[in-house]
Amino acid sequence: MTDKKSKVIVGLSGGVDSSVALIKLLEAGYNVEAMYMRNWDSAVNNDVLGNPDLLDDVCPQERDYQDAKMVAKQLGVKLYRVDFIEEYWNSVFEHFLSEYRKNRTPNPDILCNKEIKFKTFLDKALELGADYIAMGHYARVIHDGDKNYLLRGVDQNKDQSYFLSQLTSSQLAKALFPIGDMEKPEVRELARKFNLVVADKKDSTGVCFIGERNFKEFLMNYLPACPGDIVSTSGKVVGKHDGVMYYTIGQRRGLHIGGPGDAWFVCGKDTLKNQLIVGQGSDTELLYANRVILTDVNIINGTFQNGQAMTAKFRYRQPDEEITVYWLDDKTLEVRCKRPVKAITPGQACVFYDGEYCLGGGTIDQVYMNETRRKY
Repeated sequence: MTDKKSKVIVGLSGGVDSSVALIKLLEAGYNVEAMYMRNWDSAVNNDVLGNPDLLDDVCPQERDYQDAKMVAKQLGVKLYRVDFIEEYWNSVFEHFLSEYRKNRTPNPDILCNKEIKFKTFLDKALELGADYIAMGHYARVIHDGDKNYLLRGVDQNKDQSYFLSQLTSSQLAKALFPIGDMEKPEVRELARKFNLVVADKKDSTGVCFIGERNFKEFLMNYLPACPGDIVSTSGKVVGKHDGVMYYTIGQRRGLHIGGPGDAWFVCGKDTLKNQLIVGQGSDTELLYANRVILTDVNIINGTFQNGQAMTAKFRYRQPDEEITVYWLDDKTLEVRCKRPVKAITPGQACVFYDGEYCLGGGTIDQVYMNETRRKY
């Protein structure tokens, strides 16, 4: 149990979830302060800062900061503003680009939680005298001596334990998730009760701290286009791509392939030939796999035994799948699925569960159907 006299610094993003996390901690009697993180370098001139009506068009990040300031003022909480731009670039964004150069599809939100929110932010909060940090994630934590357990959020539609799967027990030891036992409608209702300016604010989407934008165009600013052929599984050229790195396994939109028949989808990449492989109809079977090799495996408490059964998510929105695990070395794990799973994608996360408990996760490196390695 945490001491209610403890000092907690909340990561206040300017959204409704972190704002209600602030309310919950205040109601519980904690000594609460807040901190707004600026992690992406968006140039905004003074004329825009002086006219909040222009902020949405120029820099949503600055609008979020203005909202965070108003929430902190409404609730009478001290607000710090910190810049972690360099740390974000070096620890998250460079890795993000590196994975795309390898034609993998990374999940920057997971690395952002591990390296920024629960490392850089945590270090700064401890420097400011905090005993704990709190975030507006839909997840729960149990502190039990030297072990700290991560649980799914009560709201199954909003559960964010998947994105926290790379956290260690020592990081969780200093973490609180005040809204983890709430559902989204309850969160908005409480925000309205306190007349918060963000009570009905739209949820943020897009890449962690970079936000909503045309993702392909955004990547092209950092990764030069390398056009090539889109080919069917039979080898016929059916279109052109801008660069295989811009596409992900199972993708259907944005291929711009016409003609009759079923919809086309990405079912592989031939990086040596710079070809994007697409299929339709019966080719869907090429999207299924039942063996996966994981690297960078993180287990929150203890370890796994060879042959241990559990469930796993291979993508955030996919349902849990029954699996067993086998160690190949101390950081590499083979996952065997009870049934074939669709669109398991290198670079994404495989996250382990035992009922409500999130056990940890790893990065998908290789994908197989039985002994055949998929061209992912």
